Amino acid sequence: MPRIGLDAMSQSAEDQAFLHALGQRLRLLRARRGMTRRILSVQSGVSERYISAVEAGTGNGSILLLRALAAALHIDLRALLEEETEQPRPPAERDPGYRGRIALIGLRGAGKSTLGRLLAPRLGVPFLELDREIEAEAGMGLGEIMELHGQAGFRRLERGVLERLIGSHKHAVLAAGGGIVAETRTFARLLEACLTVWVKASPEEHMRRVIEQGDLRPMRDNRGSMGDLRSILASREALYALADIQLETTRRDVPAALAELVSAVGG
Repeated sequence: MPRIGLDAMSQSAEDQAFLHALGQRLRLLRARRGMTRRILSVQSGVSERYISAVEAGTGNGSILLLRALAAALHIDLRALLEEETEQPRPPAERDPGYRGRIALIGLRGAGKSTLGRLLAPRLGVPFLELDREIEAEAGMGLGEIMELHGQAGFRRLERGVLERLIGSHKHAVLAAGGGIVAETRTFARLLEACLTVWVKASPEEHMRRVIEQGDLRPMRDNRGSMGDLRSILASREALYALADIQLETTRRDVPAALAELVSAVGG
């Protein structure tokens, strides 16, 4: 069992600072992947209580438990133990003809699918949803993929499907999953191969839209759902901001947002 809540008197200031930084990194990386503590607990086999203690800066347990958390997050253990020094940056090189593929990124509920379905026929190109393509490839839903293969298995499948779509479509509109930015190599490939658009909305707008669409997952068994949503958005903001274009959809109707998007991509 991990030792939780060590007496602060038994820790040096340096130890306390390290545990605090470790907790911040775990919370950031978990939020960036859109995982609640409960989901991370299930996928890692580490208790939710311990995860909470680590994020609070009071958990001082086995390196094996931290390794299990890192594996469930599909990151190297060093990402938990060492301060993140490399900042997100635009791609150094772009694929020839990258403007022919338009990728919409952003949180669920921003309007990626709605706008993508309308933009594609305006440009005379196919509309693709990366998550639906992943489901077709796997022969099961996203929830089942996560349950059977975890975050690591899903992200490997995501990368493979993205490469296939890039290779088979010189022109397309692609709606990517909100968490694609959390996987460094996959997101870098998307930035290289596509003209990217960050479809933005406020946290309140995101929540309202997904609930209006009949998706109650954000509220189920989670009183802190709005807080989680804000954390996810904050953790991904610098990554979403690497997009070539930013499109704000808060308090805007679909025709107005579509008109701006068409103009921005040169349609």
